[in-house]
Amino acid sequence: MNKPLILIAFTIVISGPMSTGAQSGLTAMQSQQSKTGSSEPYTLHIDVEEVVLNCTVLDGKGELVNDLTRSNFKVFEDKTLQTIISLQHQDTPVSIGLLVDDSGSMGGKRAAVSSAALDLVKASNPQDETFVLNFSDQAYLDQDFTSDIDKLQNGLSHLSLSGGTALYDTVVTAADKMEQSATRPRKVLIVITDGDDNSSKLTLDDAIHRVQDMQGPIIYSIGLLFGGDKSRHAKHDLEALSNETGGIAFFPGSLKDIDSVASEVARDIRNQYVIAYHSTRASAGGYHSVKVEARSQGHGKLTVHTRLGYIARTSSVRSHKN
Repeated sequence: MNKPLILIAFTIVISGPMSTGAQSGLTAMQSQQSKTGSSEPYTLHIDVEEVVLNCTVLDGKGELVNDLTRSNFKVFEDKTLQTIISLQHQDTPVSIGLLVDDSGSMGGKRAAVSSAALDLVKASNPQDETFVLNFSDQAYLDQDFTSDIDKLQNGLSHLSLSGGTALYDTVVTAADKMEQSATRPRKVLIVITDGDDNSSKLTLDDAIHRVQDMQGPIIYSIGLLFGGDKSRHAKHDLEALSNETGGIAFFPGSLKDIDSVASEVARDIRNQYVIAYHSTRASAGGYHSVKVEARSQGHGKLTVHTRLGYIARTSSVRSHKN
């Protein structure tokens, strides 16, 4: 049976009221935790002046560039050049959230989508952990974090194929899920949908700001948009979610192209650069824009995909559960 996953508000400095649905969902989730058991929370203190960026670098042909060093990068925060303190480029484990549209319009597409999503996981680092969130009007956690392919396949097979599309609400719900229980050093949400949001209580800006407020996760979007006015609006939304968080939006031309796109997403995730720098601006708090440039002889013009900014707190304490 599908288990509804309800948005749980996480607070650092500001808190907001919970909707009636979220309150009832929190009760349901607490009931579920009482069955499965949970560990004691621990507190993680974040150095707000140290900023970590996950970056994908592509050349002019859209191919990954994997031979860069620290000297090839420049990082600007609020247009001010920053000093890079470390650069890593290795296939470290990732916490992945698969957010798969389960609305009525997906009826003829879900088999191909589920197969491609499963292939994406198989092509990822074996130590990755992944959860499956099927969504329509509501988001359902059909498989919690696991590395077990059979369990993920089972989670992807829980279909209702009815209702509308609550994309923004689902992104925030999944980001909260990541913040609460992800254990890997990098975090990625992969959104697969064929339509425009028509059911969320939150807005696109709400979803983007919530992810920026958490300083995580990267969002990759796969839009199954095959024409029409709604497709243009949906494309804008998916590009915004991905661009603002450092991911990439993909728009396959047909269902036959989903497998190749899923393989490309898996490859990109496994070949990211991780850049860390001490911000000269974060102590002021608030939103800070970020731009990363890369140059290297022999590669031509390079494009760096990373988040476009983050929200800094003058003090930041987060509570997590293993």
